[in-house]
Amino acid sequence: MFQIDIVEQCKRNDRKAQLSLYNQYCQGMFYVAMRFLKNPDDAEDIVQESFIRAFQKINQYKGEVTFGAWLKKIVVNKSIDFLKSRQLKTVELNEGYMKVVEGEDWSVDDTVTIKVVMQAITALPEKYRYVVQLFLVEGYDHSEISEILDISYSTCRTRLLRGKGQLKELLKTNKYVTRS
Repeated sequence: MFQIDIVEQCKRNDRKAQLSLYNQYCQGMFYVAMRFLKNPDDAEDIVQESFIRAFQKINQYKGEVTFGAWLKKIVVNKSIDFLKSRQLKTVELNEGYMKVVEGEDWSVDDTVTIKVVMQAITALPEKYRYVVQLFLVEGYDHSEISEILDISYSTCRTRLLRGKGQLKELLKTNKYVTRS
């Protein structure tokens, strides 16, 4: 059965079709949530809430992107909302007036594993971590990240540049970065 047929059946509230989509995407969405939450119980909860939300809003799915991409955006948003709700107090810094200067070229040693880079990303401050993770790991572009995080396009670009700079410093500290 084709994915679009299953989605159409879900729009008619077909429980079998919903279970089919759930089984197809559950594990992948769990890994997406885990990259943000680092806790399997929280990730499971977010995945469940995301599927509930997706099935409630499935009539809004227009097929412009794959169902998986549409669902992934829901999981990412729910994960970020969950993390934000756990923060006691956050202060928004208006970075619009700050000038961004492109740093020197750098490359990562071939021996660096994805695990090492992911650990370094988790060490970044939250406002940079989300942008860097969405860009480098999840593959979103600046306009999509801006929409997901509800920040301006220029703020997104600034945070990505600064986050990548801090990531570079973290990796350099651990001798994983070489200068070009």
